[in-house]
Amino acid sequence: MSHFVRLQWIGRVTYYVGWIALACGALVQFGQATPVFVALGVNKRNLFELCVVAFLICMASELRALALVRSQATTEMPTVAKKQAAA
Repeated sequence: MSHFVRLQWIGRVTYYVGWIALACGALVQFGQATPVFVALGVNKRNLFELCVVAFLICMASELRALALVRSQATTEMPTVAKKQAAA
């Protein structure tokens, strides 16, 4: 598994974890699942923080993957440019 694929995989997983945390926070906010999360010892603020952290990790992974692709694209010369440089 390449570094780029790994970064994109991490970005996708944390993206969905963020949405799940957001949905759980909405359930707690509207009182639908409050007893479950109280029993687990999780409050609205913890769910919100998890959501924000997951989205930040997702954004950082995607930006790092894009930076990796751009840096590889600039270091590799196209075959046409290699032929012209050799001539």
